[in-house]
Formats: sequence, C-alpha cells, structure tokens
Amino acid sequence: MAMSPLEARNALQAALAQHQAGRLAEAEALYRRILAGYPRHPDALHFLGLLAHQRGQHADAVALMDQALHEAPGHAACHSNRGNALLALGRPDEAVASFHQALALDRNFAEAHLNLGNALQQQGLPDEAIASYRRALRLKPQSAETHYNLGRVYEAQGKTADASRSYRRAVTLRPDYAEAHFNLGNVLQAAGQPQEAVASYQRAVTLKPDHAEAHNNLGAQLEITGRLDEAAASYRRALALRPDFPEAHNNLGNVLLAAGRPDEAIASYQAAIARRPDYAEAHNNLGNALQAAGRLDEAVRSHDRALGLRPDFPDARWNKSFALLLQGDFAAGWPLFEARWELLGNHPDVPVFDRPLWLGDAPLAGRTLLVHHEQGLGDTLQMLRYVPLLAARGARVVLQVPAALAALAATVPGVDAVVAPGTPLPPHDLHCPCMSLPLACGTTLSTIPAEVPYLSVPEVVRAAWQARLGDRSGQPRIGLAWSGSTAHRNDRQRSVALRDLLPLLATPAEFHSLQKEYRPDDQEQFAADGRLRDWSAALDDFADTAGLIGRLDLVIAVDTAVAHLAGALGKPVWLLLPAAPDYRWLLGRTDSPWYPTMRLFRQPAPGNPGDAWQPVLHELSAALATFLHH
Repeated sequence: MAMSPLEARNALQAALAQHQAGRLAEAEALYRRILAGYPRHPDALHFLGLLAHQRGQHADAVALMDQALHEAPGHAACHSNRGNALLALGRPDEAVASFHQALALDRNFAEAHLNLGNALQQQGLPDEAIASYRRALRLKPQSAETHYNLGRVYEAQGKTADASRSYRRAVTLRPDYAEAHFNLGNVLQAAGQPQEAVASYQRAVTLKPDHAEAHNNLGAQLEITGRLDEAAASYRRALALRPDFPEAHNNLGNVLLAAGRPDEAIASYQAAIARRPDYAEAHNNLGNALQAAGRLDEAVRSHDRALGLRPDFPDARWNKSFALLLQGDFAAGWPLFEARWELLGNHPDVPVFDRPLWLGDAPLAGRTLLVHHEQGLGDTLQMLRYVPLLAARGARVVLQVPAALAALAATVPGVDAVVAPGTPLPPHDLHCPCMSLPLACGTTLSTIPAEVPYLSVPEVVRAAWQARLGDRSGQPRIGLAWSGSTAHRNDRQRSVALRDLLPLLATPAEFHSLQKEYRPDDQEQFAADGRLRDWSAALDDFADTAGLIGRLDLVIAVDTAVAHLAGALGKPVWLLLPAAPDYRWLLGRTDSPWYPTMRLFRQPAPGNPGDAWQPVLHELSAALATFLHH
C-alpha cells in the first residue's frame, strides 16, 4: 500500500535517527522505502546520497544529490554535501563551485565555509583556505573540526606555532579527537619537543589503538628520548596493524641497531626494502647494520645501492666512508668522509671562513694555515699530530680549538698560535677542518704520523699534580675512564657501568678516576666503594687531565677523548671497544697504528652492554695481573 505524506515524514525522522546512530543499513532501508512511494523526495535523495558518501560510494552520492537538487535547488546543505563527495572523488574545482552555491544560499552556513576551506586547501590555495576557516570560526567558534583543519594548513606552511595553537584548541574542545592529538604530536616533533610529542602520540593511540602511523611516530619520539625498548614496542605495534609499513620496519631496525643487535636490525631493514625496493634510507641503514655486524663488503654495496637511488644522498656517502676506513681503505674513504659538510648543510653551528679551503692542493710554504676544531674533543686530539708535518712544509699553523684544549694544544711542536672559537681570528691564508687533515696529507694506513708524544703537560700543571699526588707508594697508578657523553650516538655500546669495573679495583694498585662527570648510578657506586680516587674538582680542562695522566703508569679507558689524550702523551693506554667499533680502530687487531702505546680489547660479539663487556673485562683482568708482575 502506498505511503501517505504523514507516514513519509515519520519514516524520514526514523531514518535520520538510525543514520545519526550509525545504523546505516536500517537508515538506507527507510530512505529507499520513502523513495519507493515518492521517487523525487528531495530529502530522502539527499540523505541517501550522504549515506553513500559515508560508505565511500562517492559517485553514487553525487548522482543522488544531483537528483535531490533538481527537485530542490535551494537546498544549501545538499550543495555542501555534494561538494564533499566531489572532493572525495578528486574533483576540487567542482567541489568549490558546490560550496559557493551553498554559501550563495546561506552566507552564515559555517559548515559550508569549513568545507570550502578543505577544497581550497586541496587546490593548493592555503591563504584562501585559511580565510574560509576563519569565516567558519567566526560563525561557529566551538568547531573542533575547523580548528583542526586550520592547523593542517598552518602545518603544511611550516607555521608550527600557529598549527600547535589550532590543534590544541581542537583537542580542548574535543578531548577524544585522535587525529588532532596525532597531528599535534607531528607539530611538536617538528618543533624539537620530543617529550611533548610523546604525550600527544600516546593520547592518540589510547583513543585510536589501531592508528598505525601514531604508533610509528610515537616510537620515533621515544627513540629520540632514549627509551629504546618502548620505541621498539611501538614500532612492533605499528607493524602488527600494518605489516606492509616500510617506515616502521626501517625505524625498528634503527632501534635494534642502537641497542647493539645488528643481525635483527638487518632483518628489519631487509623487510623494509622488500616492501619498498627504492627506499634509499633503508638501504643506507642496512649498510650501517652490516658494518656493525662486520660484513663490510656488503655494507659498501648497500650504501652504493642507496646512492644509486639517490645520488645526492650525503648520509650514504659519509656512512660508506666509515665502512671503507674501518677496512683500512683510506684512499677511497677519506674523500667520501668530506660528505659530512653536505650533511650539515647550512647548519648554524657550522663555521664559515672567508679564506680558501686547503685539502693538500696548494703549497704551504710561507703561508698561514688555520686548522679548526670540529666534531668531538677526541677527534681534535687525534689530529693535532699533523701540526708538526704542516710546519715542516713551511706553514705557520694557527689552531682554533675549544677552551678546554687550548693550553694543551699550545704544547704541540710547530704550532704558532692557539685561539678559541668566538674570538677574533688572526690573519690567515687558508683553512682546514681538523678531520680533513688525513685527506689533505694523503694519509694511508702505512703513513699515519704516529710519533708520540706530540702533546706535553705544561710545567705549572705538572708541578701541581706532583704536589697533589706526592711520591709513589710503591703500587702502580692506574687511571680509569669508563663513560663518555650520553649525547654520543653510540654511547649505549661504548660506555661501561662503573659496577662492572669494580672487580678490577681488587688489584693491588692505586686507582684514579679520570672522569670529569659521573652518571647517577655511577656516583652511587663511587661513593659506596671508596677505592677509586676522585679528581673531578681538579680537572678544569684537558691540560689538568693530561697532568694527572702524566703521573700514572697505565690508563684504562673506553672510546672517549681520554683515550686519545693518553695515546697522544705516549702513555700506556688500554682501550675497551664494542663489537662494532669506531672506524679509526679498524678490525681484528689489538694494536692501533694511530697510537703506538695503545692496546685494544674488543668485545667478541654485540649484545646487551652488561653481558657483552664481560669477556672483555675477563681479558682485561688477566692482562692487568700480567702487567703488575712486570
């Protein structure tokens, strides 16, 4: 029996209630029942079109709304919803026309201003989109969705502060707005606020546990804050949701590599590449993991594949240099090592010099060469060995080094002047970064300048340490340096916990700490043990550390500046190395061509730092017993 007009009205109200409750099948049945009796019913056509749009059937939605507008051309909401369906079909120009039609009918239609902003944003017209969103907010200031979309435009423009304000307003108005929390996390990440980004991503995944991108981005920020286990768990949750997520496979590989698990990292990078063969970053990272696993030829090939995909990829060139240098291939490695300057680009911390760069291609006789510090203090200590060679070529050598190295650098034979960064430079003809000196001097494995000592302790410092330490007690004096800066990219693998070294202190010897700073756990161990003398208050600069080392018989250190200092002073130094060492220590040898008085103790295999160091410490204990009997 045909539906009466009253029954049609009631059916429409019932359909809308079902629709708003998310019961789309029930709503559709009611809309179609109305249309069976009234095929030109504009509201039933409009809402059935809206339902089709919500289901992703955008072409059907446009067709149904066209029928509705044929019957009721003044229906502003239908014009606006038709625009949304057109936008979903990738037809933004037509969508804009629909939104303008809606607004011509109702200038105070906030939803149409919002939708027009979305279309203008998709057209690549951000300023016009912002104007539309602002008009929408003047009409409806409590619209979380409008604040969110305004934030998206600001974010795309790189206006992180404006984007952050918009997203914060959105989540204040609607605390359960998962996408706004996610995007706020992205903005905070871009602004270099990892702790705040973690909180936003955590809120996003709490509200939407199946948000794979949020789990992945949360992992990246946890990784930055050093929470590697939690980061790995976040990446794994992302991959459980999206096994074909190459970025999450790559990021998981980064965490596994940082944790000293290169074999697992290799598998993760290979999974990323299997899903995206042209993923240059994953090929580069795979090369790093293969290097950490000691598979250097394969590492070089991976970096080459990355460069084949992205010839302008300085990270891959620089990382390839590490693999080559670690093999002792200095001729190929040092030129690629210069890629670090491309990597740094126009970073504000990179000094700019107005004199020509010297890389060995110009005579030095009668010219002033400025050699300047870069990277770590240990790097500069290692490269000061080149000053006598430069002076022998006729150069007047000026060193620019951090204040902590200045007094010590002044003792290098052949140095003419030492200046600190930030102070006026004396006149000079050429400049050379200290880590470019091996390239400039054509250094090969067999021509490393290794005459030690090339540093000496200033006399006033020597006298001060004589007064502090007094005459020998008869026992050998041994210095310990077991940890470096936590900012070092491989600190988790290179540093040792003081508690792991405590068995060494049972040796009949005087033990002296060469640490300037102590980590909280180490400080507790230090205070509780009492067998290790603390000189941190007396170590104002590296000349002071050199003075203390000068009074010792042996230095035992991890890969920090202290090891370089002891080697440069010509003191016996035992260096503890992780399984994946820094490039300068090469592979498979117990000596160093850089420092004749150095002995290397290597981890046999990577692993959890506490466990991986145990074989090294056993070897060290045996060597120390032999040392004390000679």
